[in-house]
Amino acid sequence: MNTRGIALEYRLSHWAGIIRERGESGLTIRAYCDSIGIQENSYYYWLRKLREAASNELSEIVGDRTGSSLPVFAEVKLGEGPVLPTAGSIAQNHVCVETGGVRLTAGSDYPIDKLTELLRAVSRAC
Repeated sequence: MNTRGIALEYRLSHWAGIIRERGESGLTIRAYCDSIGIQENSYYYWLRKLREAASNELSEIVGDRTGSSLPVFAEVKLGEGPVLPTAGSIAQNHVCVETGGVRLTAGSDYPIDKLTELLRAVSRAC
């Protein structure tokens, strides 16, 4: 990995921590950003970058499964953590990733490490 890649991984990890802490704080995004002295638009920029990275990782893990028309189901045990929203309750601050017939939905405060673990579990099941 080159220097840029390493720097990006570091920044993504740093911002994943900030986003996780914001979710655990119970504060609104605006209030949390004000309390730690960061710009709200920076928060949203890195939130988008983290979602893109998670989506790219899902694409790499699952690959192109468009040839398969049968849905695959697997039990996933992750321990305690935030509850994923139902399909009918997807709000603006949620991310929904769908590829090859697999759909994952998570809130913006859902821990990135748990989302990554979930994506890996789905890929093993497929």
